[in-house]
Formats: sequence, structure tokens, C-alpha cells
Amino acid sequence: MDKLRITGGRRLSGRVEVAGAKNAALPGLAACLLTGETVELANLPKVRDVRTMLRVLEQLGARVDASGGGRASVRVERFASHEAPYDLVKTMRASVLVLGPLLARHGRARVSLPGGCAIGERPINLHIDGLVRMGAEVRIEHGYVEARAGRLRGASIAFPEKTVTGTENLMMAATLAEGTTVLSNAAQEPEVVDLAEMLIAMGASVHGAGTDEILIEGRSAIGGARHRVIADRIEAGTYLVAGALAGDRVEVRGCGPEYLEAVLEQLRGAGVPLEVGAESVAVSAPRELRARDLRTAPYPGYPTDMQAQYIALATQASGTSVVAETIFEHRFMHVGEMVRMGADIRIEGRTAVVVGPRRLTGAQVMATDLRASAGLVLAGLVAEGVTVVDRVYHLDRGYEPMEAKLVALGAEVERIR
Repeated sequence: MDKLRITGGRRLSGRVEVAGAKNAALPGLAACLLTGETVELANLPKVRDVRTMLRVLEQLGARVDASGGGRASVRVERFASHEAPYDLVKTMRASVLVLGPLLARHGRARVSLPGGCAIGERPINLHIDGLVRMGAEVRIEHGYVEARAGRLRGASIAFPEKTVTGTENLMMAATLAEGTTVLSNAAQEPEVVDLAEMLIAMGASVHGAGTDEILIEGRSAIGGARHRVIADRIEAGTYLVAGALAGDRVEVRGCGPEYLEAVLEQLRGAGVPLEVGAESVAVSAPRELRARDLRTAPYPGYPTDMQAQYIALATQASGTSVVAETIFEHRFMHVGEMVRMGADIRIEGRTAVVVGPRRLTGAQVMATDLRASAGLVLAGLVAEGVTVVDRVYHLDRGYEPMEAKLVALGAEVERIR
């Protein structure tokens, strides 16, 4: 099992290019199921979850040409199967995104209940309730969601709480439904907007993406398209925090600063100097980091996927930072590992109280989920001595090889077994 070995205390400088967004690439690939024509996607990140989704599409009957360079051509002329099996999707919660488009076009879907990171329940009942309102018959048996439908019907669906994948799943299903679908209290994330733009390029009628109400007028069929996936704002934010911790000057390029405003505002409040350009942000470590409270929230609030990274930063800030996690109930599992490195953090329910600055020392630590992995790597960059982060397969699900990008900035990081 791969590990990352980090020797702390190295200063970072240089440029890092941001990859395409995993959380936009996965629904974009699922949307290929909606048409028998060819869909070409560019700027796909070279991460494990994308490779898994391509294998799922092939299992369902897609012809896939992933020739490299972050590009893939996908065509699903006919379906070879209606099942996304457990052995493929057990490590990836986003696999549920094939449910809506597969059901809408093929009329049948059997999708394993998703696996992935152990950060919370993330139930898919909101997806299922919406599909039932659109006329589907759905049951859960033997660990699978099994759904059937003739042509889905448009419906008015009000989500009781924000759900990114639920919004995406039902938006895709609605593109081939009969009539109009209205999604209220919809997720507003940039990745939802990116998917909507791809669907529009395919010939779908989607209005209001980026607001809390999305209207989709169903079509009998949609076609192929070319689409470039947006930049990964979470990868960008991770390297910005690395620069804030240990950077002489780190420039994060191709990052879409307009989608990072909550992260940038949090860093500014902590005393981090930033230079914001049209497609880049440069950051340097301040003489003194200031403690600042944080509350995660759906977009445009501060992303839960950047919480672990911020806690790593808060361990080096002067004062007490209170970090409230409002999205996932089990997303502080990295805290115990940081405490082993010398951090002063206590958990009070869904709040972490971080007192800093604290001298961190290298230790053997274990990653429990994707973003916890990133937070532990960042802590290792400023710890004295050697930190070994185990189970970095979590990290590989959502980041292009982090060790390569950090080494290019001057860090001492290597992948070991």
C-alpha cells in the first residue's frame, strides 16, 4: 500500500498548474449515457475516480477512447448492461450519478449503493425520491438501487436540503423526461453549472444553474458535444494553503479565482498575502498567521472539502480557531492524527477548537478519507522531521500525484511502499 514520506521544513516556491475538477468530471462522464452520439471531454484530471468512472461506462456498453492528455471520447450507441456493479463502484460515492441518466435513456438501472470516504452518511434518498416523483419505480435490494421507468415525466421537486449529486442526477434525468422539471433548493456549486453547460451543448434545455432553482425542459433526445471540464477549486485551495504555510511565493495557475472567493476571504482574514489574477492566485506565508473561525457551508460558502486543509493551517496560527463542520458528521477523523503530531485540537460535537501556533513533529499517520489525506500532507510540510502518511490511495482518488507537484515547488516528498 503506497505511502507518502514527507520531510518537513522546506520552503516552497514556484508555480503549480491546477487540474480539471474531479467533481465536475464525474457527472460529465455520467452525462455521456444520455446520448448515442460521441461526447468529447477535455481537461479530465488524472485521478483514480475518473479511471473508475470510465470503467463503469465501459461496463454499461460505452466505447471509450482515453488517449491521454486529459481527454476522453465516449460513445454509448447501445447498452450492454444496466448494472453498475459493486466491485467497480465500492470506492466511489459518485457512482450513483449514473442512476439518473441510465434510467432516463435506457429505462432500467441497477446501481450498487455507493462506497467511498467514511465522512458521513450522505444518503441517496433525495435522488430516489426525485426519480419516484418523475414516475420511476425504485427499490433497494441486496445492496443495490434497482429502478425502472417508461419515459420519465417532468415534476416539481423541492430538495429538503442541499445536495450536489442529487441536483446533478435529477438534472440529467430531466433532460430526457416528458415535460418540464423544476428543481428547487438546488445546489449552486460551480460543478453543477459546469454540468449544465455541458448538457446545453448536447442540446438540452437547462435554465437557472448556479441559482437555487433550475428549470429543465425535457427533450426526446440530445446529442454529442465537446466540453472542457472546469478547474478543480479544491486542488487549487489545497496548494494555496500549502503556500500560506510554507511558501516564499507559490503561484497557483489556471484555478478560476471567481470560484475560490470563500477560501480566499478566509486566507485574507488569517493574514495571508494574496495576489489574485484573472486565472491565477499567488500566495506567500505571512510572518504571523492569525487565528480565524470557520464554518463550512454549501456554495458559495466555505467548502467542506477544504476543512481539513484549513485545520492544518490553524495549527500554525496565533490564537484559537473554532471550526464548525455543518455538512458531514464524521469529518474530523484527521484531527486525532494531527494531535499525534503535536497539534492542540479538541472536538466538541461538530466543532473543532484549534489552539496555535503549535510545534508539529513528524509521525506515522493514517489517512481516513480524501481530504483528510491532503490535510495530513500539509501538516507534514511544516512538521519537524519525517511524516509518513499511510493509505494515500484516498489521496489518489481526487488529486493528481501530489508528491510530484509539491517536489516541483521545493518540498521533500516521496512515494514509498
